[in-house]
Amino acid sequence: MLPLKTVKSVIKVKKLAKYYDKNVAVDQVSFEVGDGEIFGLLGPNGAGKTTIISILATLLRPTSGYAEVAGISVGGNRDALRRQIGIVFQEPALDTKLTGRENLQFHAMMYGLAKHERRERIERMLELVDLQDKADLLVEKYSGGMKRRLEIARGLVQHPRVLFLDEPTLGLDAQTRRHIWDYIRRLNREERVTVMLTTHYMEEADFLCDRVVIIDKGRIAAMDTPARLKDILGGDIVNLAVPEGGEPLMNVLKDRPWIKASRLHDGQLSLTMVQGDKRIPELMQTAVQTGTRVTAVNLHKPSLEDVFLHFAGRSISEEETGHDAQFRFVRHGGRR
Repeated sequence: MLPLKTVKSVIKVKKLAKYYDKNVAVDQVSFEVGDGEIFGLLGPNGAGKTTIISILATLLRPTSGYAEVAGISVGGNRDALRRQIGIVFQEPALDTKLTGRENLQFHAMMYGLAKHERRERIERMLELVDLQDKADLLVEKYSGGMKRRLEIARGLVQHPRVLFLDEPTLGLDAQTRRHIWDYIRRLNREERVTVMLTTHYMEEADFLCDRVVIIDKGRIAAMDTPARLKDILGGDIVNLAVPEGGEPLMNVLKDRPWIKASRLHDGQLSLTMVQGDKRIPELMQTAVQTGTRVTAVNLHKPSLEDVFLHFAGRSISEEETGHDAQFRFVRHGGRR
């Protein structure tokens, strides 16, 4: 993937906002997506990801700001813009009383594809998502993963420049999610289609995306490649299991220059630090000195979950379950 500045932008968003009365869904968001890029909107439910996709797909009108897809403003010729895009929604939108092939045929007819082109295109899409042998089976007999693959194929039938995927693997098991990721990578490469997806799965964004925007409460918290975002933390993550409480230990450690951030929640003290592997003995000595019982230690390199925590002060998983007010977070240096 070339740097964005050397690639033509197929999506442009500038100071985009969407308000519902006093509720802010999207707040002054700006970004560009390069032609052929896999671009991810990463954040918890309610962060504004789906709203942004809906505006770009002309399903919602923005309150203010500007956006365009394939050189067409979202406030301009909506029919022309829609011919340039495919979209896969969170909720299934297939006719389960039709076969997989019939679903694709109906969609291709809606887009006005000629009969010979329609036949070739449908066969190509079935091959791309490995559904040739299931094409004439009623969709009601498809598994969840097969339905998702068929929806992706349907979104590509008219050969769009941009494919929007809204939580493409939501509700699927881990193995099926991996297969869907492989199909997305393959279609991006073979169909030369720009992909913009929303997700709250950290591993999904890390595996798939050339670049990621982290969305928090309608605003962009950070934007870059997954690797560079993880490099922002510039250290290791050490988790200490402190079932009897770790506040005394955290209070002592926060003044150490090699501690960049600390977080105490639900019997876990999470520390972002420099050279974590070499600091573990000192951590354990300090734990003894403060009377803190440590029952387990884990060290890992920063993940996108850690990046979200760095910028938002809570993890996406906690935001999803509504428990973000039940822990204390302390950052030492850097941005909030």
